[in-house]
Amino acid sequence: MAKKILIIDDDPIIVKYLQAVFSDNGYATCSATNAGEGLEMVRTEAPDLITLDLEMPGEWGPRFYRKLRQQKDFRDIPIIVISGIDGDHAIKNAVAFVSKPFDPEKIIGIVKNTIG
Repeated sequence: MAKKILIIDDDPIIVKYLQAVFSDNGYATCSATNAGEGLEMVRTEAPDLITLDLEMPGEWGPRFYRKLRQQKDFRDIPIIVISGIDGDHAIKNAVAFVSKPFDPEKIIGIVKNTIG
């Protein structure tokens, strides 16, 4: 079964682009546009990896990250931060921090190294 990646980003263009990049490489995807929706998707979809934007309406990425880490079933899901702002300090255990605009090959390389 394909590994699943949850894309959390409020920009529909980025979401569509990442979905295409991941599915072209054999991964299943699901997406959320904010932190609350993201937590809901984690519970229902149980993704193998999460890409997280930092700057979103409502709750920002770091808040989602703190809430996720409080849930023992999900706290070990690897996270790749993809953001237009320099905020790698906000998510200290992220497997990678990639700034927008990003190189899709770089992201796929990180994903393959992280979840296979």
